[in-house]
Amino acid sequence: MPKRLSMAALPTRLHSLPRLSEYVGCELWIKRDDETGLGLGGNKARKLEYLMADAVQQEADTVITVGGVQSNHARMTAAAAASLGLECHLVLRGVVQEQQGNLLLNALFGANIHCIPPGNDREAKMEQLADELRSDGRRPYCIGVGGSNGLGSLGYADAVCELRTQLPDDTDFGEIIVPVGSGGTYAGLALGLKAHGMRSCLQGIAVDDMDFAPIIQEIAAEASFFGLPPLEDQDICLDYGFLGPGYGIPSKAGCRAIDLLASLEGILLDPVYTGKAMAGLLRRIETKTAGNDGPILFWHTGGAPSLPAFREALTSFEAHDV
Repeated sequence: MPKRLSMAALPTRLHSLPRLSEYVGCELWIKRDDETGLGLGGNKARKLEYLMADAVQQEADTVITVGGVQSNHARMTAAAAASLGLECHLVLRGVVQEQQGNLLLNALFGANIHCIPPGNDREAKMEQLADELRSDGRRPYCIGVGGSNGLGSLGYADAVCELRTQLPDDTDFGEIIVPVGSGGTYAGLALGLKAHGMRSCLQGIAVDDMDFAPIIQEIAAEASFFGLPPLEDQDICLDYGFLGPGYGIPSKAGCRAIDLLASLEGILLDPVYTGKAMAGLLRRIETKTAGNDGPILFWHTGGAPSLPAFREALTSFEAHDV
C-alpha cells in the first residue's frame, strides 16, 4: 500500500439516530465523517491522507485543486496544505458574491483563489496554472475534482475496515446511503465492502447529473493497482432522483431534510451533498424502496461549514414538510 499521512481524527463515530428513527419508523444509524477534524472536517480528509502523502513524496512545494465556489474538498485541501507548509491554489468555478462559508475558510487557510466563470474547464485551468508555476521553478502537485482517483479512494476502502471494527455484534446494515458528487467516496466504499465480503447494499444519491457509473469504474480500476478487487456493474447503485435544480443548487427536499436532522438529532447537513442524500434516504423509507433487510446507515460526508452561504435557501421552506 502507498504511504499515508495521519491527517484525520479517526475512527469517526458510528451511532444510532433514535429520534429520527422513531419519526420515520425505521432503524437508522450514522457514520460521522463530518467529524474528521481537518479544516472543520468532512470525507475528503480520508482521501487527502493518501494524496498529500504522495505530494510530499514527490517533493511538491505547491498543491493545486479544483471545485465549485463552496467546495468542501477545496477547503480541506487548503487546510491540509497549510498544515504541511505547502502553497495552495484553488481553481473554483462559479459566481462569487460574498466571502463566506468555505470561501472565507479558504482565505483563512492562506489559499490562492482563482475563480472562473460557469462552463469553463477547471482541469484545463489547473494544468495551465501548474505549467506557469513550473516555469517559475515551483513543483506543483495537482489533485482532480474531489480527490477522486484510485489513490484517494483507498481512504474509503480503509473506512470500511474501520466500520467493521465498530459494528455491534448483532448489527448488519441492510443499506448504506452516501452522496455521490465526484465518485471517489462511493468507489472506495464499494471496493471496501467487496474486499471484506460485506453484503450491505451501497446506495449512492447523485448530486450532479454526470454519468457516474463509468467514473466509479475508472476509479476502481485505478485502485486495483493496489490490490483491491474490480467492481462489477451490479456493485454500483445510483439514484438521480434528488438532484433538484442542479449541482450546487439547494433543493426543497434537501433543505427540509437538513432542518429535520438538525431539529431531531442536533446534526448539521449541507444543501449540496448530504442534505440531498438524506432526502433520498427519507424518500426510500417512505416508498419502501430501501435495500436489504436491516438497519440503514447514513454516511455523513460533511459540508456544514458552507451553510452560511445558503442562508436564503435554508430559510425559505416550510419546516418538517418531508
